Amino acid sequence: MAKPNKVGPTRTVDISCAKCRAALFKYRKGGKGALVKCFIERISKDFTQNQTHCPECDTLFSRQTLIRGTPALKMIGGKVTFK
Repeated sequence: MAKPNKVGPTRTVDISCAKCRAALFKYRKGGKGALVKCFIERISKDFTQNQTHCPECDTLFSRQTLIRGTPALKMIGGKVTFK
């Protein structure tokens, strides 16, 4: 399968915790759908320590995985919001 485009989209979204509204990432997202996965190479600014738990309330919001051979985070439904 093809790898995701490294340059990727230019539109950035702010991803925050749904529970405490703490900032988690600035991410270059493509498309207009829901946030299902985040490719780690597209994260432009990271506000977390380990990329799976919220730094404020310590809620688990994602799981690390490989998608098409590229490291990514699978988002748990309802744990994050973006705008």
